[in-house]
Amino acid sequence: MTDLSSDGAGPEPKPSDSEVVEHLRTVYGNLRTELAKVIVGQDAVIAQLLTALFCRGHCILEGVPGLAKTLMISTLARTMSLNFSRIQFTPDLMPSDITGTEVIEEDKARGTRQLRFVNGPIFANVILADEINRAPPKTQSALLEAMQERQVTAAGFPHKLPKPFFVLATQNPIEQEGTYPLPEAQLDRFMFKIVVDYPSESEEFDIVKLTTVAEPESPRRVINAADILGVQDVVRLVPCADHVIRYAMRLTRSTRRASGEVPKIVRDYVAWGAGPRATQSLVLAAKARAILQGRYYVSTGDIEAVAHPVLRHRIITNFNAEADGVSSDDIIDTLTAELPRDESGGLDEMTARRVFAG
Repeated sequence: MTDLSSDGAGPEPKPSDSEVVEHLRTVYGNLRTELAKVIVGQDAVIAQLLTALFCRGHCILEGVPGLAKTLMISTLARTMSLNFSRIQFTPDLMPSDITGTEVIEEDKARGTRQLRFVNGPIFANVILADEINRAPPKTQSALLEAMQERQVTAAGFPHKLPKPFFVLATQNPIEQEGTYPLPEAQLDRFMFKIVVDYPSESEEFDIVKLTTVAEPESPRRVINAADILGVQDVVRLVPCADHVIRYAMRLTRSTRRASGEVPKIVRDYVAWGAGPRATQSLVLAAKARAILQGRYYVSTGDIEAVAHPVLRHRIITNFNAEADGVSSDDIIDTLTAELPRDESGGLDEMTARRVFAG
């Protein structure tokens, strides 16, 4: 089996070995199997969550209370040999409660005192930011540097976070009382915004049946930090043709009112569109989706399939949209339906394999 571990110091993965791709798909299948022992349904949500994980991306899950958002994330952490930390966001939570703080440490033998930084709960591999929109923006912004730079700065000194590092946040719908909308700059750091909806009738029956008897079977750990880092490296090696990148760019740029001719729905209902980080996320997520389906190249269909979780939180609608009941998902549906695709110049399977193998 090809060694998938890669932390920058060890040997590079061998992308020409087909076992690399097969191992990634096996890991994906095993994770879904273990999650299914505890989580009923929510297949699309779990698929999006794992796709972001393979891309080094952070996720925010939005849904009303009681839809197993917290359980889903904590169960995912249990399937991986990673450090897990849960932070319950409340209105009185302070930034230092998340990042850590400096304390005075006294050496009685020497009669001296010195400052020592005490790590906060953010120093873990998987961070569950539970009900993140219950805390005010000052505390929410404590995650910004950690999410983007993978480090925390205290008293002018940077403190590196462990690898891999994921922030998986949950939030209740903004219209509920006692919530604070997340700042746009922080929202943009989340690769995906995943909407968790109510279960179907049959799924709700299975949930009640599973949770009102004996304890469900515990999921086993199927992946470790080295495997995750290796998988993340492999995903980035998947080739993406220029016409696919341009399709992703056109999709992102069509959400911006100031970028020239844009669709009428954007002129009428969008205040601010998505930035370049959205295009990066579209391409990365599409690469992960392609390889999980056994393909060595990205298609425009992969871009369209990940458009909603990537763009829905990056499109800021105006008052007219709220008055007319038009959501960012409605805008994305219109854009993907109207945006023309150019499949010319795409990679065939053999060429894609050669590019993937370097």
